[in-house]
Amino acid sequence: MTGDLRHGPLGPSAIHLCIDMQNLLAPGAPWHAPWAMEILPRLMRLAERRAHATIFTRFVPPPQPEQMPGMWRDYFRRWQGLSEQPELFELLPPLRNLVPPALVIDKPVYSAFTGHRLQDMLQARKADTLVVTGAETDICVLSTVLGAIDHGYRVVVVEDALCGSVDQTHDALMAFYHQRLGQQVEIADLETVLAAWI
Repeated sequence: MTGDLRHGPLGPSAIHLCIDMQNLLAPGAPWHAPWAMEILPRLMRLAERRAHATIFTRFVPPPQPEQMPGMWRDYFRRWQGLSEQPELFELLPPLRNLVPPALVIDKPVYSAFTGHRLQDMLQARKADTLVVTGAETDICVLSTVLGAIDHGYRVVVVEDALCGSVDQTHDALMAFYHQRLGQQVEIADLETVLAAWI
C-alpha cells in the first residue's frame, strides 16, 4: 500500500515527530513491541539526517496516579510499578544520542498535542508539516496524527518507520489512513521521504 508525497517536496518548515521509541518497547521490557527494533535503523536514518528538526516524545506516567483525571487513574495504578524503573522511559539508546540538537517532550497521555508545549514549539519554528514515525501505530501515533490534522498540519506518515504490538491493528490503521484520511494524511516509505526532504 505504498503511497507518495502528492503535495510535493518537504521543505525547511517540516518537523520529524518521532513518537515514544523508548526502552519500554525493547525485548524483555513490559511493553515489548516486537517490530520496534526492526524499524529502529530506518527511523534512526531519518532522525540522524534531520536531528535539528526532530522532536521525540516519551510516554511517561505521573509520579502518582491520583495526579491524572478519571480513568487514567486506574490505568496508571495498573502500571504503577513502572515508575520505579525510570530507565524504561528513556529513548532507545541510538536515538537518545541525538539529543541535542533533537528535542524531547514528555507526555502522560496518548496524544503529543495534549497540553500546549508541542504546539507552542511547532509554532515557534513556523512548522507546517509533520513527518511522523514511531510507536505504537494504533495508540499514541494515531492519537497524535489526529491531533496534527485538527491543528491543520500537513501530515506525512512514514509507513516503514512505524510499529505496533499487534500486526492486525497496525495493518488496519494503515488502511484507515489510506481509505478514510487520504486527503489529510500522506503515506510514504522512508526512501521517498528522504529523497523529498530538501
